[in-house]
This record gives sequence, C-alpha cells and structure tokens, in this order.
Amino acid sequence: MAPFSDYLDSQHYNRFLQWKWLEREPVTKNTFRQYRVLGKGGFGEVCACQVRATGKMYACKKLEKKRIKKRKGESMALNEKQILERVNSRFVVSLAYAYETKDALCLVLTLMNGGDLKFHIYHMGEAGFDLERAVFYAAEICCGLQDLQEERIVYRDLKPENILLDDHGHIRISDLGLAVHIPEGETIKGRVGTVGYMAPEVVRNERYTFSPDWWALGCLLYEMIEGQSPFQQRKRKIKREEVERLVKEGQEEYSSKFSPEARSLCTALLCKDPEQRLGCSGGGAKEVKEHELFKHINFKRLEAGILEPPFKPDPQAIYCKDVLDIEQFSTVKGVELEQTDSDFYRKFATGCVPIPWQNEMIETDCFRELSNIPMDGSVPPDLDWRGLPSPQPKKGLLQRFFSRRDCCGNCSDSDDEPTRL
Repeated sequence: MAPFSDYLDSQHYNRFLQWKWLEREPVTKNTFRQYRVLGKGGFGEVCACQVRATGKMYACKKLEKKRIKKRKGESMALNEKQILERVNSRFVVSLAYAYETKDALCLVLTLMNGGDLKFHIYHMGEAGFDLERAVFYAAEICCGLQDLQEERIVYRDLKPENILLDDHGHIRISDLGLAVHIPEGETIKGRVGTVGYMAPEVVRNERYTFSPDWWALGCLLYEMIEGQSPFQQRKRKIKREEVERLVKEGQEEYSSKFSPEARSLCTALLCKDPEQRLGCSGGGAKEVKEHELFKHINFKRLEAGILEPPFKPDPQAIYCKDVLDIEQFSTVKGVELEQTDSDFYRKFATGCVPIPWQNEMIETDCFRELSNIPMDGSVPPDLDWRGLPSPQPKKGLLQRFFSRRDCCGNCSDSDDEPTRL
C-alpha cells in the first residue's frame, strides 16, 4: 500500500494542475459584469467591473480599436500592457486581465475608489495638504518609483491625476502609457510627459535614464504642500514656451507652508542639473528615502502595507465626476479594422496575469474553499479521473464553481448592458 504522504502529494499535484488549467482559461467580456463609467482614458472610457466567478471588483480600461488605429497607438497600448504585466508592486496599479471585444481592447486593473490626488488637492477644501499627509504620499510614490526602477522602467508622467487612492487611503501610480524600459547601460531621449512636470533634460531633448521621475516627484511634493504647481499657476493660462523657460531657468518660490526639511527635499529634487539631483547619484530611491523629511517614516512597515495612512476616503463619498459630467467619446470615422490587425490583438489579449489572478483567488477565499483534500485517503469526485477516455480532468467542483452564472449572488445571464452602481 502506498504511504499516505504519496496520496497527499498526488492529490495536491492534481489540484495544482486544475488551478493552472483554470488560470489559462480564455478571458472574454462574459468573464465580467460591467458597472458605471468612472472616467475617460486616452483611447476610451474606464468603468467598474466585477469578476462573475469571484465577486472581485476591478477597473476596466477600454481602448477602442478604431481610435488606437487612427492615432497609430498600437505600440503605446502594447507597451503599457507589457509593462503593467511585469510590475508587481503595491504602489503601482496591477494588471489582472487583458482581453478583447469586437470593438475594444480591455485592461482590467486594480480598482481605486478614493479618487486621484488632483481631486483631493484642489476640490476638498483649501488647496493642498498638511505636511504629514504630503510626506506620506511622497514616501509611497518613492516606493512605487523604486519598484519600477528595479525593473529598469522610467515612468515619465508623474502628476496628481495619475496618483490614485484606494479604499484605505494608500496610493498607487497609474496610467503607464508613457513608461518605457531602459536596457542596462543604455539611455533614452524623448520630449514626452506633461507640461510643467517634464524635467529640464526632457525639455532640452537630452538623453536620460530615471532622472525625470525624481524631478516630477519634486514637482508633485511641492504641489501637495503649496496647493499649486511650482512652474504654473492654477486658473491662469501660461504659454507652453514660458512654462518650459521657467523649468529650465526659473527658481521656484517657497511659502511658510514648507518646513525646512520639506523645502530642502524639494530643492534637491528640483535641481536643474540631473547629475546633481537627489536620486540620480547612483543610490536611486535609497538616497531619497534617507532624506531628513522621511525620518519619521518606517519604510519597512510602509512597504509591507501596515502603516496607517493619515487620510482614509469616506466609503459613502464619490471621488469622481458624475456619469453625466463625463464627456462622451465621438465616433471614429474613416477607419476600418483589417485582418492584419489581428496579430496585434493576439499579442494584447493574453487573458489573466498569474500573480494578480492568484491573489484574487486567495483574497476571495476561493482557493481555501476549493482546495480541500480529504484526509481519509479517498479521492475527491472532481479528481477521480479513472476510466476517462482522455487525460483531461472531468468537469468537477472547481470548474462547476467558476462556470456558475449566479455565483456572485446578483449576476444574471444578461451581460450586454452595464449595471449602474
């Protein structure tokens, strides 16, 4: 008789095969239930969605195929998808699924219900944050940039609109459309980013690696404290040329809102010379974390997600525009999709991303509920493959669970129309 440990090993291995089989299942629009529109992206709308099988909520970023083709955005869309796929950080939005519909390519991302920093800086009372809150966000952003740079990714679009808050008040960096991977030992160039946040070396179209992100962190920290961008004035139109001149030559002004430590860090990050800028002398994020402003931040606890944020969003509040206030995209005319576009769509629509998907199974208790192994030595019905004509496992408990259309308690067979939250 085989020892009991062999039995357990074989059953655990069979369970492992079941989970890997499920992980590789095709993902379509029917995998999700669509809810209200949350906002607009560059190529389409962003809406809330729910995985039917687990009840997990996400944000679905839809990239309209015709709009991508008209603006020649294929490489940009694929680049964002591939970068999101390779980054696993609690400070950067995670990509859980990538799939396609007839009209759109869809990125299913971490749902951030707390709104973006721009909304909180300018629409929640007096502009700006108190120092404690600004320092906390700056520390988390620093950790996010560190995680990106460890993958040799420069973000290039750090600004308040792209920093989102979750239900608990932690932030994540979003919208990686301009991010790019820099091979070891190489530099890049390109005047990309948002006016007022682009570093001097970017404005001058010089070569760089990660220095623009540390400059942008300085701009963002300044804006969180002052309630105004260092090189632009809110509600006052300044020509792009003048903003770029100030970025290259101007000196930012500091009010009494800045502590000596906050002013010191902003000055070090907003150094015009990238070689002298904090974070650019070989130490990267470590240099920035060691600044006096962060002396009260325990980065080990912060990176573990166990530091309490200074602000927690109200679960009853809506930190985004009303559905009726979100502008509708115009219809794209004069663009026809062709068979040759299918190669690009296949590269994009690859289904679930393993680590976020596995986390979803754990967080929603599906893994614990479905992975039990009888301790009496019997074979679970869904793992009893004896007598089957092929090596494929019969559709058992696991598959039946995830194919149920009413598994979330409120799902129906109709999934064409979005549901309003």
